[in-house]
Amino acid sequence: MKRLTFLALALTSLFAPLLHAADTDASPVYELRIYTCNEGKLDALLSRFRDHTCKLFEKHGMGNVGYWVPVDKENGSETTLIYVLEHKSREAAKESFKAFGADPEWKAAAKASEVNGKILAKAPESIFMKPTDFSPPLTIAKGSKPRVFEMRTYTTPEGKLPALLARFRDHTMKLFTKHGMTNLAYWTPTDPDKGATNKLIYILAHDSKEAGLASFTTFRADPDWIKAKAASEEANGGPLTIQPQAEGVKSIYMKATDFSPIQ
Repeated sequence: MKRLTFLALALTSLFAPLLHAADTDASPVYELRIYTCNEGKLDALLSRFRDHTCKLFEKHGMGNVGYWVPVDKENGSETTLIYVLEHKSREAAKESFKAFGADPEWKAAAKASEVNGKILAKAPESIFMKPTDFSPPLTIAKGSKPRVFEMRTYTTPEGKLPALLARFRDHTMKLFTKHGMTNLAYWTPTDPDKGATNKLIYILAHDSKEAGLASFTTFRADPDWIKAKAASEEANGGPLTIQPQAEGVKSIYMKATDFSPIQ
């Protein structure tokens, strides 16, 4: 009997870490969604989200994180809504959207909003994401003063994403803070066809677009950044984003909608 008890305790000790790891795997996933409207329909889309969609997302288990519209026309200021949802899991997201789509209140709201024409010009883009290990805790709150947001997407040559993440973890984020930028969240896509092995998506906050541009000017001239960038490129055989830079680094300045949890 004593030998059996000892064996049971030993097995429990052996497998407990694995069981704990399984529990921690149930962390939230995030979904970046980008909607492109037909000309003149953005206000109708925003009204539908403000009056119906956001509440129905919550009803069906989805967390509203942030809703933004680009500030520049070339990035879709008149036609684009960008937002992030939080889900308990990928499976939960699937079930939530299934229930949302079947909800009579949603069907009625969607029909009423399109009496004067279809709102969306194409199917929404969806990217499921997981936080990086250095992403700050996501605080869904309003800022103390008006600010703008910047969504940046970096695409790396194959095999260089870990090096890019290490540079952000060890250097870039601290230097962003030094130069007046606020780190909100950092994610990598979860699906291979959406950039799981070669993309970093993150959001910064600035006092204004002008402040953001000025911060990046001083950041790029910082000797600590120049040194960290050079060392990381030397160790990894060249730039950590695809070249030319305009292809590897995408930036969209955005303003929060009036109904966005993050302001």
